[in-house]
Amino acid sequence: MSYDLHTYFFQDNGGKILQVLLLKGLKILDGREGNDAVDDDGNEYELKSVNISLTKSFSTHHHMNPIIIKKYRKVDWIFAVYEGIELIEIYKLTPQYLEPFYTKWENKWHDDGNKDINNPKIPLTYVRNIGKKIYPI
Repeated sequence: MSYDLHTYFFQDNGGKILQVLLLKGLKILDGREGNDAVDDDGNEYELKSVNISLTKSFSTHHHMNPIIIKKYRKVDWIFAVYEGIELIEIYKLTPQYLEPFYTKWENKWHDDGNKDINNPKIPLTYVRNIGKKIYPI
């Protein structure tokens, strides 16, 4: 059987995250409950990626609730944009620029009777318009 190893490795999100970590000099954080990565100065980050061949928005969390939102409000987010397996660009957004989403999700959670929100999205257009492009520079 023959296959392209690069495609095989990058068809799961793990390869894409590894590429972003290496490019930006970040280290993965252990555990599933905390943030995704940390830099040499101890700053933590939430990492997200999207394959624009499939969708135009970033997934967030399958059980969005005030506890998750509180965690998200404390860190910058890194958004990696892929076309298939090719990295196109990376953006960084600080919590202040994501606050409209946090507020909206928190309000929805309360309005829906304290029910977790299933994977609310952040549009790629918002990330491109508001975020700071950090790759390519």
